[in-house]
Amino acid sequence: MVWKKDANQDTDDEKMSRINSAGIINITIENLWRESYSAMANGKLSLWNRKLDAIWLILGGDVNPNDSKEKEFDSLDEKLHKLGSLSHQTKGFAKVNESSQNNIAKQYLILRKKSLFLRRLQNGQGKGTAYSDGDEYDFD
Repeated sequence: MVWKKDANQDTDDEKMSRINSAGIINITIENLWRESYSAMANGKLSLWNRKLDAIWLILGGDVNPNDSKEKEFDSLDEKLHKLGSLSHQTKGFAKVNESSQNNIAKQYLILRKKSLFLRRLQNGQGKGTAYSDGDEYDFD
């Protein structure tokens, strides 16, 4: 069967997708979170950051440009950038020097803040683990 436009159809209906992708988006975000936690646990700061950036690309689509949320996210990225590379691999049995250890600790804390920021944003958008239907029943 071929889809035909109904002549009586309102023009506003043409702007809406006929497929709701909310479920697919939620699955994608959940997979990114899982990969993000794995990268964090394995000390792969660069991969952790890329996964968080991917989550931001999904959630940030629902944030108005120049919103305080966008500015906060950009601020976290600027702090990370100022600390240098997120790759801290050494060769053989070489140890990371003390200066690099301090940067790694600071980068870890910023990435942790970035993760919490994104999780709170996700919950605030109704796409996360926090749920409120706004229709509370009072049985008292």
